[in-house]
Parts: sequence; structure tokens; C-alpha cells
Amino acid sequence: MTDKQSPNQSSRGTVLLVDDEAMVRKSTEKWLQMAGFDVIGCDSGQQALSHILVDFPGIVVSDVKMPEMTGLELMDKILETVPGFPIVLVTGHGDVDMAIGAMRKGAYDFIEKPFNPERLVETIQRACDKRRLMLDNLRLQQNLASSSGIDQRLIGISPAIRRLKQEILTLADLDTNVIIYGETGTGKELVAQSLHEFSHRKDKHFVPINCGAIPESLIESELFGHEAGAFTGAAKRRIGKFEYASGGTLFLDEIESMPLHLQIKLLRALQEGVIERLGGNSPIKVDLRVIAAAKTDLREEDDFREDLFYRLNVSQLHIPPLRDRLEDTPLLFEHYVRMTSESHDKEQRSLPEQDFRTLQSYQWPGNVRELKNIAMRYALDKRVSVSDILFPDTGNLQASHLEGDISQPLAVQVAGFEAEVIKRSLQQHQGNIKAVMDALDLPRRTLNQKMAKYGINRADYT
Repeated sequence: MTDKQSPNQSSRGTVLLVDDEAMVRKSTEKWLQMAGFDVIGCDSGQQALSHILVDFPGIVVSDVKMPEMTGLELMDKILETVPGFPIVLVTGHGDVDMAIGAMRKGAYDFIEKPFNPERLVETIQRACDKRRLMLDNLRLQQNLASSSGIDQRLIGISPAIRRLKQEILTLADLDTNVIIYGETGTGKELVAQSLHEFSHRKDKHFVPINCGAIPESLIESELFGHEAGAFTGAAKRRIGKFEYASGGTLFLDEIESMPLHLQIKLLRALQEGVIERLGGNSPIKVDLRVIAAAKTDLREEDDFREDLFYRLNVSQLHIPPLRDRLEDTPLLFEHYVRMTSESHDKEQRSLPEQDFRTLQSYQWPGNVRELKNIAMRYALDKRVSVSDILFPDTGNLQASHLEGDISQPLAVQVAGFEAEVIKRSLQQHQGNIKAVMDALDLPRRTLNQKMAKYGINRADYT
């Protein structure tokens, strides 16, 4: 590949190969090309620097001992321009201590001469994977910074969330009643707010009420209001949510928990456009849109009136759970980290490769609500990683996993246990992949997949 060629999209990655010895550089370049990489050869650090931009799609493999600019000096200059950029150093046998010091300063890994070509390819592949993750993260941050309109309300770039945004914009001005379905924590109220804010009712009130959180004895008064003296303690007239929302939108969350006798009154209010305050006799006209939310299909609820269902079910929206749009997790996480950092006047933390991987492999049983809470803790405590927060007990296998901590889902416990076993084996064998494969009786491909899944980097244990 020449300097002017663009990277091949089907290749395993792009390698900027830096070595002042032409014969070594050419033979290594040929080997890497045969292994499926695009290669840009450079005979000096200065020539290599001309390629390094924030969005350079590849990695650097550099010899350490070169005239004019050493590999270490090249690494320092690259990391000044692009922090975290993957750089693999090629060293002589006597330079191992120096190479380990370089890794503490930011080198991705080092390879000893004479090197095993297969190990070089394996190391380069992992470095290229990291670079792809870095670029994905950069694009996510750019998308977040440039978002507007509904993209600021509902964050995500997955096909599922794009489809939901389009459905919201289509329904917003139709002024029909809507039922929103979604698991706990998916953001049903946020979707309801978006329907309101992009409708012609946006200048009037959006009034949310959680039907499952209000005692049955008070919910009728909350919805319809009451006159003074309507019941013990009703010292003065109170305007209910229906009346207050007139002209705007009333959002009824967890509507499946609404008592049967109130469902009848709600149906009458929707059919006739009038309500009566508790203890009153005068009908009050209301003009509002009702958006209801439920976790499960209302038709399957034995205590939910069929006629009310059909009155509400003019339109439906289904919010996908976060596990079905894992590609959105880094963008959402960055958003909540930034919000938390700004509100507490703290410097925003960047998202390392391991945390990026963890976000996209965890199944998020608590959906966006869980992710938001994790992001807030991550933003406020620089000592912890995403894995530390999600799997707080992985350091204590006996207490957390072997004795069966049932406070977390089984999948979370199993994942934490598996990740910890691999980490301990890597530590025991000082990062020797072959020894870990033998100890755990795992083929190389399976071990690599599990290490990628849990964000485990062999270089951390060498």
C-alpha cells in the first residue's frame, strides 16, 4: 500500500511500520501484507509523524534504535498528538527493561528481536482492534456534540433507536392517544416528553403521574381534583392533574396498576372530554392528550378494561431494551458522564478501551436507568473502572461467586467469575497466553474472544 492509498476496508487493519533498515522493513512489510494488513513503510520517525492525525485509522509498529529519532522519542511525540494511540515497539533482547518502562509511559506492547512472526501478527491485531474502538469512541463523542432536536432528547445511533425517533416525530402532531411499552428503566417518560415537545401542545403543560406510586385512596383526587369538604382533610378546592393538563399532555405511567373503578371514570373523561372534581357536581371541559405507559401488553391484564384499552390504543410505541442496542451504550454513557462532570464541576473522564468493551458486552438488566447510575458513579470517582462498579465483588471469588451472591442476575455472576479466573491465570503465568490456554484448557480463539469480551489486556500482566 502506498502513502496515497486509502486503507482497504476489508483488511485486518492498517500498520505504520517504522524501521531505518530497509531489508528488515521490506521483509516485515511483506509478511504483514500476507497476513492481511495494509502497511505503510517509513524509514524514519519524522516520516512516520507526517501520517499521524487524530483520525489516523491504524497503529504504529516501530523499531526502538534508530538514528535522529528513536522509537521512544517517536512514541512520546505521537502520544502528545493522540493520547492512547497504540504503539508496538520492536526491541533487542537486552532492551526488555527499557521496553517495560516504555509500556508504563504508554506503549501498547513490545516485541523482542528476533521475533516470532505469529506473535507479532497477534499483537498487531489486538492493537488494531483497540484503535478501532478508539475511533468509534471519537465518532460517538462527535455525534453527541453535534446532536440537536430529538437527537438531544433520545441519544443513540442504533437502527432500533433511529426507528423509534422517526415514529415519535410521525406521531407527535397527530394528537392521538398513545400507549408506550417498555421494560423498567428504558425511558418511557422521556419518550412521552418527546411526543409532547414535538407536538403543537408543547407550550402547555406536560403532566406525569405514576399510577403505581400513589395510594389507591388518593389517586382519584390526584387525577380529578376535589372540592373543599369532599372528604376529611379536604380543607380547600384542589385542581387535579386532568384539569391542570388541559391544553397539554397527561402522561399515565404504570397504567396497568390503575384501580378498576377509576378506569371507568378515565374512560368517560376520554370519551366526553369532561371531568368532575371529587365532591363536585359541575362538569369541567378538558382538552388534552393522554399518553399511557405499561411494561406488558394491556390486553393480557385481567383487571384492565378492554374498552379503555381500545380508547387509549390509537397508537403504540415500543421502546427497545438496552441489551438490543448495545452499540448505543458508549454514547449514552459519555452523555451522562459529561452531565455529571459539569454539574459537579469536575474534569470529564475519558473512556478507556477496557471500559468501552465492558459497556458493549454487559446486558444491562436495569436498562438506561442502570447505565445512568453507573455513569454518575464513574464520573465522580476516578479510582474505579466500569467493571469495578458493575462487578464489585469479582476480587473476592469465595464471597461473591463460589458462595452464590444472588443479589445480581446469574449472567452477571457467571461473567464476573469467568473474567476473574482468566485475570488470575494471566497474573499467575505473567501474561503467557500459551500457559493460560493449557491451565484453563481453552483453545486460543476462545480465550481471545473471552478476553475481548471482558476487556482484558494481556499486556497488563506481562
